Amino acid sequence: MFTERLDRVRSSMATLGVDAVLLSVGSDLPWLIGYEAMALERLTMLVVPADGPATLVIPAFEVPRVVERPDLFRIDGWGETDDPIDRVVAALGASGRLAIGDHTWSRFLVELQRAVPSATWTTAGEVVGALREVKDEAEIAALQRAASGVDRIAGALQRGEIPLIGRTEADVSAELSRRILAEGHARVNFAIVASGSNAASPHHHAGDKVIGPNEVVLCDFGGTTQEADGTPGYCSDITRCVYTGSPPAEFAEAYGHLQEAQSLAVAAATVGTAAGAVDKVARDRLALADLDQWFLHRLGHGIGVEAHEEPYLVEGNDEPLAAGNAFSIEPGFYIADRWGARIEDIVVATDSGPRALNTASHDLAIVEA
Repeated sequence: MFTERLDRVRSSMATLGVDAVLLSVGSDLPWLIGYEAMALERLTMLVVPADGPATLVIPAFEVPRVVERPDLFRIDGWGETDDPIDRVVAALGASGRLAIGDHTWSRFLVELQRAVPSATWTTAGEVVGALREVKDEAEIAALQRAASGVDRIAGALQRGEIPLIGRTEADVSAELSRRILAEGHARVNFAIVASGSNAASPHHHAGDKVIGPNEVVLCDFGGTTQEADGTPGYCSDITRCVYTGSPPAEFAEAYGHLQEAQSLAVAAATVGTAAGAVDKVARDRLALADLDQWFLHRLGHGIGVEAHEEPYLVEGNDEPLAAGNAFSIEPGFYIADRWGARIEDIVVATDSGPRALNTASHDLAIVEA
């Protein structure tokens, strides 16, 4: 798997005229070699020259964390009195056009620019990002396992098996987090719980508000799995809403429009359709109910080893969806000081049509406990 990915990266480098790729913190590195760098002030950087062996420049005391893959890269552990920038430059070889990881700390980029003043720079996303966008069958299977795990949690929420009334949002968030880990995820990425008027904030931070009767509770949660060999896995992300009692007719009607908008957008996410056009399908449907003004964010984001990655389903993105693209479809409405709602599934574009990985009910669940 990793050998094939490295070959694809080098092929992309040749096409784009890139002499070396430099990957530090972020998701490109674990995707390419299975190692996730800690976000330290000490530099970890994989140097992939167009010709010659790849080198992982890493603090010496971090070397034991690396699964050695000598067929892919050599390890250069640097000590506390060494200059890691010198080690990176030595591993570069040619230093014409360099692609640096999108999440690399700026201080390291500045130091590298001083060390190789003749180089020109681009982002590694130009090289690696396009490859990561298209998932193979093994990656889609990993995304499905992650999605199935959070589906089971969503089902428990909708059946009233996760008590809500009388608990704080933070307490429910903590329970969702425990369940995410119990479902085989290695870490929790987020567990948004927003009740009542707090649901009008798309990224509300669960706090000490006590969930009461007769209010909406929006839950958006997901994590990252781990593969059997210990390498970083793939992400989950789902949003479902429940109501603690009988919803007012106005909210129930608005939610029905949202449900249809989400369904239409999923159906529109076909291979060859522009990402922005899928966003427009949901937005146009909400406009029929005068809800589009309260749809405050893009329709969706790509997902893989990173919770948010390309492609982004947003107005102005004319890139056509490709088979293997995986992304969220998550329209919502957010009316300040009143309420909000969102429905989110992870969907994969395939040659036979869109495939939703999440199957938990989209209906507004009514719970009283």
